[in-house]
Amino acid sequence: MSAKRGFLGITCLLVPFGPAAADSSQKLRGDHDVAHEARMQGRLLPVREIERRVVPQMRTARYLGFDFDSGSSVYTLKFLRDGNVIWVEVDGRSGQVLGRSGD
Repeated sequence: MSAKRGFLGITCLLVPFGPAAADSSQKLRGDHDVAHEARMQGRLLPVREIERRVVPQMRTARYLGFDFDSGSSVYTLKFLRDGNVIWVEVDGRSGQVLGRSGD
């Protein structure tokens, strides 16, 4: 197979993912904007406050990061322990742990 033909095949494979990736990026940006506005108005706790409350409770797990869902105002913190991923869902308004899965 020629290099030109190989490149064209790879390009064709990547094209379908372009719009989906853009939509995902826009949703993430939208969630970020909603969270920022809610924090400024005092309706949402900052993620650093959520982390300060939750991370110490997960002593034997490594904290990997978080996700935020603007529709439900829920932070999902992700941890790793003994090769298992653990998700902790936290209400962004109250800081209350809503649930935990994966351990």
